[in-house]
Amino acid sequence: MSMLESITSANETAVNNRFHHNRDLIQLFDTAFYALYNTRLVKGDYEPIYLPSNEFYDFNQIVFAHGYFASALHEISHWCLAGASRRLIEDYGYWYIPDGRDHQQQAKFESVEIKPQAIEWAFCVATGKDFDVSTDNLLGVGESDRAAFKAKVYQQVLFYLEQGFPKDAEKFIEVLAKYYQTPWPLAPEYFQI
Repeated sequence: MSMLESITSANETAVNNRFHHNRDLIQLFDTAFYALYNTRLVKGDYEPIYLPSNEFYDFNQIVFAHGYFASALHEISHWCLAGASRRLIEDYGYWYIPDGRDHQQQAKFESVEIKPQAIEWAFCVATGKDFDVSTDNLLGVGESDRAAFKAKVYQQVLFYLEQGFPKDAEKFIEVLAKYYQTPWPLAPEYFQI
């Protein structure tokens, strides 16, 4: 990469991140969903987790990692997919093996990540933020085929665009598009594979 390309790339990254603050997502989520679901988006210090209300908190919490904007979008996408009964269980009761998965575990991880990452991609488009899939397995055995995984996520996006996103995801996409002044409704041409 030439110096000019590096500067251009750095400038595009700065512009892309300039208006993406987790505090905005927290406020938008709270406005859209707190009264309806008694659920708040919370900036965490460590790993993300979903915590239903308990003796310490009288509201449900979607805790995203380290204040990262992308982590918040990803965790909201999981919440949008979890039905009412799963929202009563810590981390929705989902299966998860952390970084360091073998090929079989990674394949299972990617198969259950297609839908949430498709929703996350739509959130990113609605915020005007770049998206790339996360295989979340830096310490795992072998390389993951990111291109094949992204193609599967893309197909899920197209399915959602045609058949409709889950209700809460659709609502939050619209909230984000209005706030970030991006085109609404979403269309296939806004997603580049």
